[in-house]
Amino acid sequence: MLRFITSRFLQSLLALFLVITATFFMIRFVPGGPFTAEKAVTPEILRNLEKHYGLDKPLWQQYLDYLGKLAHADLGPSFKYPNRTVNEIIADKLPVSAELGGLALAIVLNFYNNHATIDVDRADELKG
Repeated sequence: MLRFITSRFLQSLLALFLVITATFFMIRFVPGGPFTAEKAVTPEILRNLEKHYGLDKPLWQQYLDYLGKLAHADLGPSFKYPNRTVNEIIADKLPVSAELGGLALAIVLNFYNNHATIDVDRADELKG
């Protein structure tokens, strides 16, 4: 049993690593960048923004920096909201999301519990 749990855990880590890697490179290879959707900026300002966020480094170095920060649960600065980190944004929104998720779970469990009870009653009636 321990061997099975260890195997599943290692498979989960591998899958998580592959998803993280694929996501990182897909985002980097999409045309445009995090600052092109906003108002037009001069090339000098764009270079300064890229330097500030580490986007001027080689791709392999960006990837290693990303993995290192991710290992410490540091999701970095937000591109959209200046002077805020992604961790702060998640911490602000987490209580509402958790409440909504808990409420949805309670509704679903209640729904399925009621239907399971009805199905058991019907099965008892059919048996006779």
